[in-house]
Amino acid sequence: MDQLILKSAKKKYDQDGYTVFDNVLDSDLMKEAQEHIDWLMVKNPGIRPERLGKDLVKDDPFWVRLVCDDRLLDIAEQFIGPNIALFASHYISKPAFDGHPVLWHQDGSYWPLQPMDVVSLWLAVDDSLSENGCLRVIPKTHTMQLQEHKKNTQLESVLESEVDPSLVDESKAVDLILKSGSVSVHHPNVIHGSKANHSPLRRCGLTIRYIPSSTKIITEKQWPCAFLLRGEAVPGVNEYLSKPKYAVDRHMQFRGCESWV
Repeated sequence: MDQLILKSAKKKYDQDGYTVFDNVLDSDLMKEAQEHIDWLMVKNPGIRPERLGKDLVKDDPFWVRLVCDDRLLDIAEQFIGPNIALFASHYISKPAFDGHPVLWHQDGSYWPLQPMDVVSLWLAVDDSLSENGCLRVIPKTHTMQLQEHKKNTQLESVLESEVDPSLVDESKAVDLILKSGSVSVHHPNVIHGSKANHSPLRRCGLTIRYIPSSTKIITEKQWPCAFLLRGEAVPGVNEYLSKPKYAVDRHMQFRGCESWV
């Protein structure tokens, strides 16, 4: 990727808490990702499509192949350095007419990481538009400390919790309009969310949380999707899983799956 583009994007991230990269991944890979959502829904009929989360990653070769794509890692490296691990990944697929909102929140408030050195890439699997519930960001709120979030079950939503509404000035919200294959990057402290999808268009995004291998995942058990994706591990910090092997009877077929056996 052009160094001037990377430098400009990093400057915007530092100033506003988010940035955007257009046309990162090719349309063929995005078509496979769209098919992956359909495949996951058949395999997991009891899960809402907005909640296809981290517990499903470790035995899914396509998912791991997608998050370790060099084009994504090259972006992540600009923010966290060359030793890159996966902390979490989550499809938030809002079905047409019935997609749940994501209330205003700060990601870092939910995460057991020490230090909070992490970057989120949000990959537009489908075109992400204002009408189908695109990601919305409150610029410059990344300078705010992480806040305690409060439960909110008065309406159906993905997280069922939110940051104190008094901290949110919605008049400053920016809609991140992204074509399929484009990526937004956001800081763990920036306030963001998305509206419900009442449109006839599905809106699917894949969140990918990358950490440097120096960031520790604070957990008593093996974290379900901790993979070292690039560079070297730091001894004694995290235990990483082996990348899953492709099995024709268990996994979705994809380009290059034969190299995952």
